[in-house]
Amino acid sequence: MSVNTTPTTTAADSTSSLRNVVQSLGRGGLFVALLIAVLFFQITSNGVMLKPLNVTNVFLQNGYILVMALGMLLIIVIGHIDLSVGSVAGFLGAIAAVLMVGAPLPIIGNLPVVDPIIAVALTLIVGGLIGVWQGAWVAYLRVPSFIVTLAGMLLFRGATLFMLGGQPVGPFPESFRAISSGFIPEVIGTVKDPFGTGDPGIAIGPLVLPFGGGDLQLTTLVLGVLISAFIVFLGIRSRREQTKYGFSVSSQSQFWLRNLLIIAGVMFIAYRLAGYKGLPMVALIAFLLIGFYMFLTLRTVVGRRIYAVGGNAKAAMLSGVNSKRMVFLTFINMGVLAALGGMIIAARFNSATPKAGYGFELDVIAATFVGGASAYGGVGTVAGTVIGALFFGLLNIGMGIMSIPIDYQFMIKALVLLVAVYFDVSSKNKEG
Repeated sequence: MSVNTTPTTTAADSTSSLRNVVQSLGRGGLFVALLIAVLFFQITSNGVMLKPLNVTNVFLQNGYILVMALGMLLIIVIGHIDLSVGSVAGFLGAIAAVLMVGAPLPIIGNLPVVDPIIAVALTLIVGGLIGVWQGAWVAYLRVPSFIVTLAGMLLFRGATLFMLGGQPVGPFPESFRAISSGFIPEVIGTVKDPFGTGDPGIAIGPLVLPFGGGDLQLTTLVLGVLISAFIVFLGIRSRREQTKYGFSVSSQSQFWLRNLLIIAGVMFIAYRLAGYKGLPMVALIAFLLIGFYMFLTLRTVVGRRIYAVGGNAKAAMLSGVNSKRMVFLTFINMGVLAALGGMIIAARFNSATPKAGYGFELDVIAATFVGGASAYGGVGTVAGTVIGALFFGLLNIGMGIMSIPIDYQFMIKALVLLVAVYFDVSSKNKEG
């Protein structure tokens, strides 16, 4: 007598499909961890966490993490580390401040005050030169990146104190402050309280769903729709190419479920941002950089070579890849993004301070590792890094709302980093 096992097989297939979708959204269920963290802070804060202001603050207060984590991703993928990003960002923020304000420098004296656009360009150039300095030591002089960047951490921390004379320098012109505190202009219009409730949210037991009333900026919602459509377009295009060349692809149901979840996430963020002042300028900068680095890592020869060097430097060299040049370029890239991150922080606080940049390296490196980059090199994605950066931004905002002391915040973030690297190491050991 035959036994019908179809229901059991279907259930197993469904579980496997869901697991594959989760894994495709983020390393080791990071996407699920992000959702759990959102729900936890939403419940414990009585619905405050997902208010438009707090969602906006995730980008305003943590934009520097998103920006610099993209550079750190390439550094880690190619098999190195940069411990100096915090000090370099603080130093370059100080350079921008001195250029725009004209503060007196020790020994040199006053520099001429320059236009903010020129100051930004010069600061980015100096960031690239710092990348040249550190990259040359690592790539061509063969000094371990840990030592080079540890020395850079001390060097540029001292240079910041020297340049600022131990005093904050500011304020800045409004055009420069817009980098961090500005919003894109509303060109379409605003909908007044579309739900007609005026309520901050809808309570379901201990959970407060953030779908109450309030004014909505339509430009931000339209941008959310365009970003969602672009993501789906890229996904369809990539799937067709993989199918064309005989690569295995996920099923249609998995593909569309994954894209629906991504669209839901993008549109929810757009909806919350639209409920405050719209899309922050720093978020727009971050999104443009994310698009660029996704294209760089997935569609260019340089991107493939960086992963090849990180995966096996000797094999890459035998294949004709100039490994030293790739390492050198990744450090230059990191210097430029550290300059941008330093200016974002300086613009947010409207001054450059001697302590700017302290602890930045923890958030940036941790976001990259938590986002799926491997400590062994050769593994990591822009999408995962973005999720990791958002995860840490959410932790910062959530712990602040819960009034968790700063010492506990550092310890919690350190434990999150340790657990993430542990899972990476344990997975490598299982493969070995």
